[in-house]
Parts: sequence; C-alpha cells; structure tokens
Amino acid sequence: MAVPRSEYLSNVWKEGIFDNKVVFCTGGGGTICSAQVRALVHLGANACIIGRNVEKTENMAKSIATAREGAKVIGIGAVDVRKLDDLEGAVERCVKELGTIDYVIAGAAGNFLAPIAGLSSNAFRSVLEIDTLGSYNTLKATLPHLIASAAKNPNTGTNASTGGRIIFLSATFHYTGMPLQAHAAAAKAGVDALSATAAIEFGPRGITSNVITPGPIAGTEGMERLGNRDDESQGTAFKRVPLQRYGTVKEIADGTVYLFSDAGNYVTGEVLVIDGASWRSPSSLGGLEYPGFLLDDTFERNGGKKKSKL
Repeated sequence: MAVPRSEYLSNVWKEGIFDNKVVFCTGGGGTICSAQVRALVHLGANACIIGRNVEKTENMAKSIATAREGAKVIGIGAVDVRKLDDLEGAVERCVKELGTIDYVIAGAAGNFLAPIAGLSSNAFRSVLEIDTLGSYNTLKATLPHLIASAAKNPNTGTNASTGGRIIFLSATFHYTGMPLQAHAAAAKAGVDALSATAAIEFGPRGITSNVITPGPIAGTEGMERLGNRDDESQGTAFKRVPLQRYGTVKEIADGTVYLFSDAGNYVTGEVLVIDGASWRSPSSLGGLEYPGFLLDDTFERNGGKKKSKL
C-alpha cells in the first residue's frame, strides 16, 4: 500500500526535480532513512537501499517504489557497513542496475543505553564501527561515482540539476555530553568530523557533504529504544522540546530534499539540526519545570511568586 505524500514530503517541492538521479542509502530500511529515500523517489529519483536484514530491506524497497509510478528501487540486504567489501559489492550492483550514483545517505547506525561503568570495550567499539567506520566505508565505496556525478552535473550556481552529494545522519549527544550515551556521542562526533573533512577535500571536485541531525522523531525505532515512552503530552522528554512536540520523519525528509536540491547548491560542510531546539533546552532552572514557568505566570522577573535571588 502506498504511503500518503503528506507523511513523508511537504507540498512545497516541485515534481520531477530529481529526474534521472540515483540515491544510494545505507540504513534504508529504517523509519527515518526510508522516508528520506521515499521523498527523493517521489520527486523523480531511483534508489538503492542497503540493510542487514534481507527481508526487511527488500520489502521496504518495494514499498518505497510505490511513491512514483515507474520508480526503480533496489533493496540489498545482508550488507554489513563495517565491511568495505560488502559496500563495494552493493555499489557495484546499484550502478549495474541503475546506471550511476548521484546522491548518498549514510544512515546506518546502532545505539543502546549504557553507563560507562557498564559499557564494555567491545560494545563501545561496536557502535563506533557501525556509525563512524560504516559512514567512512559508505563514503569510500561511493566516492568514485560521486566524483563522476559531480563532473557530469556541475555545481555552477545556475545548474538546477547537480550531482555528487552526500548526507551523513548524526545526533546531538556530543554537543553537550549525555549520560548513557558515551559510545554514541563519540561515534557521532566522528561522523561530523568526517563530513566536514569530506566537504573540504572534495569541494574542489564539486561534491557537497553535509550532516542532518534528527532530534526526537515520533514513531521511529530510535524513540522506541531510547525515548520517553510516556504519553506525549505528559512525558518529560516531550516537555524538554521547546516546540512542545516531537518531530516527524517528513521534516527530516524535507531537510534531505533541501540539501540535495538546487536550493542547497552552496551549502556544504554544515550540520542541519532538525530537533525543535531540543538540544538547547534547559533541563531545569532553580527547580522550575520547563516550560511551565514561562506559561503559567509562576515566575515574574520583578516581584512575582518566584523571585530571583540575584
């Protein structure tokens, strides 16, 4: 059954802007990455999604293909992003069947909650290998095709159909530090550094490299594993988001379209955080619960119920 456009793509984007383009996505069977790819396919691209689970990946590819009549979407399972040979084989099949690779999404990731005292070296290394090494291997395996696409579709500032673009999926854990996430924070810091370096090294060849960092996104596997499972209107995680709601996969997909489209031609080496400002949100202020004290008049700067001691 086809997914309604309203669930994965805003109405602001013009149909056909990615005609004849091909996107290669690791982690493509996941809730966020599949929405990103579905949006690109709807707008004209063909796609190759990569995953560990064969059945899940192949079924998701069939689902994504319903986004546009005539779309070609390949699902390649049994691929371990920690192994460069696996990715090179997937890239070879993608190019053989679809002709090229113009856009890449490095989205494969692993995570779990664990304090440092209870986190083994093997578990720490496993997340770094999936997230950081996996992102590097994705770039390494697709790089020759990104260079070729950028040369064929040059980023001149006036060309509305450019190629040679990569987006890495990251997180905000390393911005401030976060308990139970030392492994993921270290891994995603490496991903951010990798993207910035790629932007500098390959910018002269016309390639753009950026990061998208999703915040708490409703209905995703990450929220199921790591998020607050209370009712949205009552959960503490929900209340810490300044916009007072969780994000949607559509909003991540829209950010992806922006960075791959003509609108993002001059954007590279950047981190696009799509999280409702949740990483900037204060956890507590002198015992006052955010955002209640801003909304119910319990705090007044000059002579209210809660006076500042300063």
